[in-house]
Amino acid sequence: MGVQLSNLLVKKEIDITFLNNKIIAIDTPLWLYQFISSIRQRDGTLLMDREGNVTSHLMGLFTRTSKLMQYGIKPVFVFDGKPPELKKKETEKRKQAKIEAEKKYKIAVKKKDIEDMKKYASRTSRLTKEMIDEAKDLIKAFGIPIVQAPSEGEAQASHIVKKNDAFCVASQDFDSLMFGATRVVRNLSLLGKRKKSNQLAYTTVEPELIIIKDVLDHLNINQDQLIVLGILVGTDYNNGGIKGIGPKNALKLVKEYKNNFDKLFSEVKWEFDVSWKEIFDIIKNIPVTDDYEIKWNKIDIDKLNELLIEKHNFSRERIESLSEKLYNYTKKASQNTLGDFF
Repeated sequence: MGVQLSNLLVKKEIDITFLNNKIIAIDTPLWLYQFISSIRQRDGTLLMDREGNVTSHLMGLFTRTSKLMQYGIKPVFVFDGKPPELKKKETEKRKQAKIEAEKKYKIAVKKKDIEDMKKYASRTSRLTKEMIDEAKDLIKAFGIPIVQAPSEGEAQASHIVKKNDAFCVASQDFDSLMFGATRVVRNLSLLGKRKKSNQLAYTTVEPELIIIKDVLDHLNINQDQLIVLGILVGTDYNNGGIKGIGPKNALKLVKEYKNNFDKLFSEVKWEFDVSWKEIFDIIKNIPVTDDYEIKWNKIDIDKLNELLIEKHNFSRERIESLSEKLYNYTKKASQNTLGDFF
């Protein structure tokens, strides 16, 4: 969803070592979309192997997962299930936006406009079933657990954290808080240095920890009010929110009307086909499952090599070197909580 609540939240910058030996639930499709949107060649085309198969998602997933493991972080990758019916309209809107971007990309190609090619190409990103299946194969080769959500992956990741089966959800968005996650870590995907916008300088990016109790105490609201605040600002089920109501105004309204949400929404300009109650119910009661097992296995170097080197022509020297390093690292780490994996 990407609810815009950043300026209202209490965020604590942490050192990456704070997350050592902690289990982190990851909304995997979000990461995969990031990879196929950003890992591209200069003209905007995706990375591909010799047969023309896309490899941007595998490059990103291999690199980022390797880094997390070297920091001693225990990732759990959560995948989406069936999206709520209400999300179909937003999905269709995104599909149309991709079609428009493709048209503009083709125009940029004809003009040989590299900047526009790169800009519009990133907006055409599509995550295919084959990409998702390959991502799962790579994760399994790492020996890392996978959880299949019945519906939204981020909601399932939040449920895992709420049950204390993981320390936090890793996400740049704040939707996890609405889904009930007790902790969220941001910037886990941006560790290290990042180039400043329109500048040659770089800035150091550190993880940020958000604790739901601190947020609710700071804002002086409850969990239901937080969900309503998000609906006012806008979710995937009512994209854009209510015109003229930003995060600060939304917070003011939620505090003013307290838990009288019927009255609140009767007095704002609601212009969506669906009722606010239906959106509220989806967010609060979205399907999740307890049918999962968080268990790590040994890294399967042969499978990593087969998928990345033999099938997709990754650099043998780089993959074998890093795989061996990770294998040796995990052998030395503590075996108290991760069984055969560490």
